[in-house]
Amino acid sequence: MGAVSDRRFLVTGGTGSFGQAVVSHLLDHGAAEVRVLSRDEAKQEAMRIRLRDPRVRFYVGDVRDRDSVLRAARGVEFVYHAAALKQVPSCEFFPLEAVRTNVLGSMNVLDASEQAGVSAVVMLSTDKAVYPVNAMGMTKALMEKVATAFVRAHPDSGTRVCCVRYGNVMCSRGSVIPLFLDQVRAGQPLTVTNPNMTRFLMSLEESVRLVEYAFAHGESGDVLIQKASACTIGDLAAAVCGLFDVPTKMDIIGIRHAEKMHETLAGAEEMMRAQDLGDFLRIPIDDRDLNYALYVDEGHGDRRQPDAFTSDNAPRLNVAEVMEVLASLPEVRAVLPPSRLNAASGTIPAPSQTSGSAAPNADELAVVP
Repeated sequence: MGAVSDRRFLVTGGTGSFGQAVVSHLLDHGAAEVRVLSRDEAKQEAMRIRLRDPRVRFYVGDVRDRDSVLRAARGVEFVYHAAALKQVPSCEFFPLEAVRTNVLGSMNVLDASEQAGVSAVVMLSTDKAVYPVNAMGMTKALMEKVATAFVRAHPDSGTRVCCVRYGNVMCSRGSVIPLFLDQVRAGQPLTVTNPNMTRFLMSLEESVRLVEYAFAHGESGDVLIQKASACTIGDLAAAVCGLFDVPTKMDIIGIRHAEKMHETLAGAEEMMRAQDLGDFLRIPIDDRDLNYALYVDEGHGDRRQPDAFTSDNAPRLNVAEVMEVLASLPEVRAVLPPSRLNAASGTIPAPSQTSGSAAPNADELAVVP
């Protein structure tokens, strides 16, 4: 992508957690103009008041409406496509709504971007798109297929298209961490689906870095992944309680609709052609056409298929390490008591872990000097 300075950007879904993070990042790095396309005029107004920056222009619209995307995209160089329906349970109950936004809406973004002469589009995907078992993941997988098909169908297009895959972005919309923070501060047990469930951990800053990397280094049709560490949900709950120096008490509620025990950032089949780029993985497009006979060779019968890159086999953080990660997040530091904030800079012993429905009492929640 080169320097951000003096460039013009469009962020679809720009009032969401990731959208706001990337808008602030672009402004801090000298962008000439950042356009925000979203459906929520109230969030736009709140964002306008908070930023107070004339370089930000707001467009009320919907990626389901191609014309509204085209109006916002004219004159920009780069598009971050973050608009999505991303809540797994909601998408389970309203799958066609997920299709309209995540699949058809993404096609609208690609068509409008090419018509507007945009240089590059980066589309935000998710680990749930790999071996999907829920409507959210299925529609994000189809979004990736739509991007791939677009690249194949437009080999001479001046618009470069890449996808990036995230694990769980901590403290973003839908993250369990804000819920855990509210529960521990209220003296309630932490509602945990399954303590042995694993999830990737990524900060908003890291997610912005991945998109920047895609703009700078991605080739059309690529799926780019940032390598991430993971932890169990039980250890995440224990780490939140540890930051507040209260015993870990969990209310095990069971797995919700269409959730997985472990998430996957790159499937085994993808890992066979993935390129290791240090902190990132690049999965290049399979650019063969339907004339498969042209691509037949002798093959490698003894070649072993590598393992998928999952939250179960990724580097696993223990409770103390998760506490250190959480203590670095602005959203967590904003609610930690001052004495615990100071302690979070050092090593805090993890509390004992118990499960059940009994909540810590007020004395247990008091800050320990």
